[in-house]
Amino acid sequence: MTASATVNRASAKREALLSTAQDLFSRQGYRAVGIDTLLAEAGVAKMTLYKQFGSKEELIAAVLERLAGQISAALTARLARAAGGSQGRLLAVFDWLADWVRSPDFHGCLFIKAASEYPEATDRPRQAAETFKAGCRALMEEQCHELGIADPSHLARQLHLLLEGALVLSFLERDPRAAQAAREAAAVLINAAAPG
Repeated sequence: MTASATVNRASAKREALLSTAQDLFSRQGYRAVGIDTLLAEAGVAKMTLYKQFGSKEELIAAVLERLAGQISAALTARLARAAGGSQGRLLAVFDWLADWVRSPDFHGCLFIKAASEYPEATDRPRQAAETFKAGCRALMEEQCHELGIADPSHLARQLHLLLEGALVLSFLERDPRAAQAAREAAAVLINAAAPG
């Protein structure tokens, strides 16, 4: 077997593990999914898991980092299409959220689940979750700065709180309307903060 074929096979096994793990973790939680179940579903050997990731916690962190990249790409595309300048881009984040929570694949936020199941600051899943959530807040703050308002950081924190609250309620109540309500509240906050 050539070196290229070996790399491709390893890459395919890694992708199978990540995809399967993301699906199982999303539906069942992290601690509820055992290694044996994960390996059987992914169709890979235990050695592959430990060779690729080293531990279940590192696999979880890799799943979260991969998901963060997917969400970032989706949000970037959504913001690029948004009309209405920074205000339109901020509201587009909530439009994206509304689409996500209505999706049949939405089983709650994997980042929030990671922070709740791995509470220690040194836990890799928690670190990956915190990094993603900080990136979301930074994205909102960047757009708030472009609004030319007096305190963009304060508005970004408020909008981020709306976003996270909508995520939790959408999952808890099994009702995607929380995202629309958060968008409406975000528009009120943005308009109130606008100069003049």
